[in-house]
Amino acid sequence: MEMIEIDGPRMVASRVALGTWAIGGWMWGGTDVRESIRTIRSAIDRGVNLIDTAAVYGFGRSEEIVGKALAVGGLRERMLIATKGGLEWRNGKISRNASPARIRQEVEQSLRRLRTDRIDLYQLHWPDPMVPIEETAATFGELLKEGKIRAIGVSNYSPAQLDAFRAIAPVRTIQPPYNLFERAIEADVLPHAVQTGTAVLAYGALCRGLLTGKITAATRFNGDDLRRNDPKFQQPRLAQYLAAVSQLDRFARLNFGKTVLALAVRWILDQGPTIALWGARRPDQLDPIGDVMGWSLGRDAMREIDGILAATINHPVGAEFVAPAASPAARSVA
Repeated sequence: MEMIEIDGPRMVASRVALGTWAIGGWMWGGTDVRESIRTIRSAIDRGVNLIDTAAVYGFGRSEEIVGKALAVGGLRERMLIATKGGLEWRNGKISRNASPARIRQEVEQSLRRLRTDRIDLYQLHWPDPMVPIEETAATFGELLKEGKIRAIGVSNYSPAQLDAFRAIAPVRTIQPPYNLFERAIEADVLPHAVQTGTAVLAYGALCRGLLTGKITAATRFNGDDLRRNDPKFQQPRLAQYLAAVSQLDRFARLNFGKTVLALAVRWILDQGPTIALWGARRPDQLDPIGDVMGWSLGRDAMREIDGILAATINHPVGAEFVAPAASPAARSVA
């Protein structure tokens, strides 16, 4: 497992982290607690030492499962727990709330659900236009001094918002959407992170399963599965993305003896100070982790990948559909 140092608290994290939105069940068709716990422990066995969750994932369910999984055998001491706050939910509707009172309430609830006395990396989930950044940042700074959290991160922030937050409290990580199909951060967030030494936790590394190579035009998503609202999974756009996956898989096998999944994650790791969040609900979904390690893509390969994407996807779209509104009318959250 490749490792990366998160500046400040000198935490050394695995460059593949376990993402647990799906484990929470909400917007992913439910959850199996026993299978989820097996998945978390399987990730640890594979060298993963960073697990990313959030209070809103399953409305606390994901954090509860993480806490239960790490409560035995000294596993908590081996793992870095990253979680997120700054959202509230009522009747399944999500809205942003980064007020000091809400942040403090969420920290205490997260500590309880996670069965721990400190959170290694506490992240603001989304910027809240209704609350001054300075107020939120000051609260995070207080939590840091109190020892409830070890390091501060932000998610879905612009460089300007990150700088405003950092003027009040130290920010060590930023978590944006980033994968072969969603690359908006290359224009601003990623260069800023490289310049400032900020670690990037890339969520959606496999683009909600598209880059696993297992989704076809016949795949159906039922119930509350968020992919029913993702423009990438709607025709005729889906056909373009599947064509890209097919060509990327062929390229990966011919040039590296790897699958498109391994190529997609390796590509993220070769972009800078990055950590790929690997979402999984079953242990077998973690089997390809070893295929990602110990090699890299050169400039020529990067150019060929860009050429494949340009030739197959006419109208690329990002992850904007996941953004919660500043009011309770939101549909989703990343």
